[in-house]
Amino acid sequence: MPGPCAGRDLGAQQRSSERRKHGRGARLPAESPSPGVAVGALGFACLRLAAFLLRRLGQHVQQFQERSSPDPGPGLGAPVLPKAGWPQQPLDPFNATDGRSFLQRYWVNAQHWAGQDAPVFLHLGGEGGLGPGSVMRGHPAALAPAWGALVISLEHRFYGLSVPAGGLGLAQLRFLSSRHALADAASARLELSRLLNVSASSPWICFGGSYAGSLAAWARLKFPHLVSASVASSAPVRAVLDFSAYNEVVSRSLTSTAIGGSLQVGVEPSPAHSERGLGRGSRQGRSLRDGGMVMRSLCLRCFSVSRAETVAQLRATEPQAAVVGDRQWLYQTCTEFGFYVTCEHPRCPLSQLPALPSQLALCEQVFGLSATSVAQAVAQTNSYYGGQTPEATRVLFVNGDTDPWHVLSVTQTLGPSEPALLIPSASHCSDMAPARPSDPPSLLLGRQNISQQLRTWLWAAKDSQVRSGV
Repeated sequence: MPGPCAGRDLGAQQRSSERRKHGRGARLPAESPSPGVAVGALGFACLRLAAFLLRRLGQHVQQFQERSSPDPGPGLGAPVLPKAGWPQQPLDPFNATDGRSFLQRYWVNAQHWAGQDAPVFLHLGGEGGLGPGSVMRGHPAALAPAWGALVISLEHRFYGLSVPAGGLGLAQLRFLSSRHALADAASARLELSRLLNVSASSPWICFGGSYAGSLAAWARLKFPHLVSASVASSAPVRAVLDFSAYNEVVSRSLTSTAIGGSLQVGVEPSPAHSERGLGRGSRQGRSLRDGGMVMRSLCLRCFSVSRAETVAQLRATEPQAAVVGDRQWLYQTCTEFGFYVTCEHPRCPLSQLPALPSQLALCEQVFGLSATSVAQAVAQTNSYYGGQTPEATRVLFVNGDTDPWHVLSVTQTLGPSEPALLIPSASHCSDMAPARPSDPPSLLLGRQNISQQLRTWLWAAKDSQVRSGV
């Protein structure tokens, strides 16, 4: 796998049309964030890579989904395009005296909907915008025909086009958190049931991947009366300040021949982690090659700009900065999750990543948040949601064992109604992607297991309706 900032900029090729429209946006710095210490262009260029790694992976998954052509309906030559809507949501759902609101975008695909009593598959958005592909491709869209399900996706507040008026100053960002997002999901669940004429007896199943996968799990945890079950893909439910364990999985994956890695990589120093270990010709090597592409795209432009310029870009509060989203996600890492990927071991595959103090310094310089407050916020998040033992029933956690984020998720079944699925040789959110002929058998089996678990839960919901006379 190429180094995190090796080669020409491929990030521009991965951007959405909105990203290209609004220009180059923030660029990566090339100086050390540590006062008085220079680590060279590559080291500091990867500062934002370390801080925004999960967000970039989520964007990659979403962009892949959006690029896939939607399937035509039965007997039709052209796909039935989804519709967008904009319900009003309270800016502060925890303060009934605050009358401010914002418009939150959703997409709906009723192509396979069997009617009022059929299930609703709700795809929750994460740290980026959602397009029509969110209800047309991948799951839950692939599972909808079998159940006659209505498919809805809900964009996360402060991302994409669902940005409240008033800019991105600290006074506004205090309304950006996972708890606010969950309140939005609950509110949308009730409002969309009314707008779309969904029966009160229809089961709602939440789906999400990456950070949104955590939201899907937490939606079932916090609103079990509104969410019947959830599928949480690649969901890092345990917040962590220093995510150095990321690199242990990367190192293991680089030496795994099952996904196109090479044992030779494991005995060479990190600068030698290049194309030679990717197994270009192997079908299974796609996961590792895709990882390399993502890593290159995450780096954006490795230009020699000052740290001061980078901090200034992240301090920008004008509304158009919402299209990029880096300021918002940095705020969430500083106030909830941490997730700072570090790599200080001499043989680390991502040796250009900055140390933890360098990354925490961004929270201080951009938002005035101390390292101590960030650590406390991470601990509070785990206390509120339960970390890797969330005690949420009817949540299926799905992970791939080559995805570094699986170490922060639930990978072992916690109880009869708390199942977990770990897919061999699968990468981040690969179960959510549209099926491809080259998908390995383990991924095909994983998707079958997801479908079987949903079948069990949906039949149970139907039986419950019959017994209650609904």
